[in-house]
Amino acid sequence: MTHRRTARGQPRSAPNQSPGPGTTRSGSDAVADAVWAGARLGTPLSVGDLAAHLSVSSRTLARRFADQLGTSPGAWLLTRRVTEARTQLEETDLPVEAARVGLTSAVNLRRHFRTQVGTTPGAYRRAFRVS
Repeated sequence: MTHRRTARGQPRSAPNQSPGPGTTRSGSDAVADAVWAGARLGTPLSVGDLAAHLSVSSRTLARRFADQLGTSPGAWLLTRRVTEARTQLEETDLPVEAARVGLTSAVNLRRHFRTQVGTTPGAYRRAFRVS
């Protein structure tokens, strides 16, 4: 490590080199973090819950996701939930319940689904249902 001085003259540590692709300074892998979260989509999982599970701050988690996945944890989680809803609409006859994909209400599910997919869940099922 090299030592630099802050504006107030106090030493500050800085790493000699930047981390390589797929790693962060803390060494955690956002992709592995995302896999853990993805397996729990049907639970009321929040970004704070994910950060707490990993014993990091929400800001650290946000940096990891931005560096490695190019998005925020919240945006990733929402996209993953809509993707899961799409899968359920395509592969099952079951009604897609918001709670099953981790959203708090049917209104939230419809709103986010429409924003990301451009149609309603019902119209999506009619168009893309695998028979």
